[in-house]
Amino acid sequence: MKKLTPRYVLENYNFTLLVFVVLTMIVGIFAVGIAKENLQSRQIIGVVCATILMIVVSFIDYHLFTKFYWIIYIVNFILLALVLSGLGDDAGGAQRWLDIGIRFQPSELAKILLIFFFSQFIMVNRERLNSFKIIIASVILIGGPLLLVLMQPDLSTSIIITILFATMLFVGGLSIKIVLGFLAVFIPTAVILFSIVIQPDQTLIKSYQQMRILAWLHPEEYADKEAFQQINSKIAIGSGQLLGKGIAGTEIQSIQNGSFISQPQTDFIFAVIGEQWGFIGACAVIILLGIVSLQCYITARKTKDLSGRIIAAAVGSMICFQSFVNISVTTGLLPNTGLPLPFISYGLTSLFSVALSIGVVLNVHLQSGRASSSGELRFDIE
Repeated sequence: MKKLTPRYVLENYNFTLLVFVVLTMIVGIFAVGIAKENLQSRQIIGVVCATILMIVVSFIDYHLFTKFYWIIYIVNFILLALVLSGLGDDAGGAQRWLDIGIRFQPSELAKILLIFFFSQFIMVNRERLNSFKIIIASVILIGGPLLLVLMQPDLSTSIIITILFATMLFVGGLSIKIVLGFLAVFIPTAVILFSIVIQPDQTLIKSYQQMRILAWLHPEEYADKEAFQQINSKIAIGSGQLLGKGIAGTEIQSIQNGSFISQPQTDFIFAVIGEQWGFIGACAVIILLGIVSLQCYITARKTKDLSGRIIAAAVGSMICFQSFVNISVTTGLLPNTGLPLPFISYGLTSLFSVALSIGVVLNVHLQSGRASSSGELRFDIE
């Protein structure tokens, strides 16, 4: 019996994106090994598994993900809700992990699942996207997961999700008039809220979150406590100078051999890179991440399918903005937020999540190549 099977043309595969993602993950292996040598073997296994996952997903039609977008939304909501239940695992004053035989962070996965959901939701409602009804429905739908993430509490991931939501609406065709109107309200509101949260008696955010902001504003006053890590991070990056101290550095006054930054393998991994590989190494990492983001945007521009365009643009924005925030924290440009550096920081949930998202972007590119070469999807008949 004959059946239709999709035929992918290998020349349409985005090998540039794949290669630069793998190179970035290899950098992460070495950086994690410098920060915590005993974790390097686990990071290697994670990178191998993440690469396999990325390649396998890249040959799975991404419409299979978006087809079940309501199921994806419900599963995501349940996982986030379970974090706040008895199954949630508390660490460092925040309840962000879920232990159901395996320990993972649902908020990291939530960013990817919400991209899948809204890519299809916006496409289905693209003709009515600028209507009051759809805008309110979209806000309500993002509001539920966003509130659950905020309650963990995880303010940094909440900000990333909000930015991704705005990006997807804009790419989906939201009117520029609505965007400008939103900015006209959002910017002064953000300024007012910021002025409130730095007041001693504020109740909008947790006390430790306020301390991070105050430590960022007045690092000299919090040098022995909240600002300790950021100050030492800047010193470490500066001490690397042009070429860095090298992987085999023996200086006691270093992240590698001292205890000046707690958990340097995660949120402050860029400080390790700056210290050990210097300005050139740090710039190389920024260029790698920039190329990965750019390739996602190129895919978004190339594809004619709206859901694919939204996925590629949102994944590119996620990697770009999260990298910017992480590096800004380590260099003192932003308050300490607790966001990992994509592909590089230690953490298997983050690694697998971004690998999954890149795999889908690779498939979007593969299908856009097929569509552009013949005007429609091509099939082999067996």
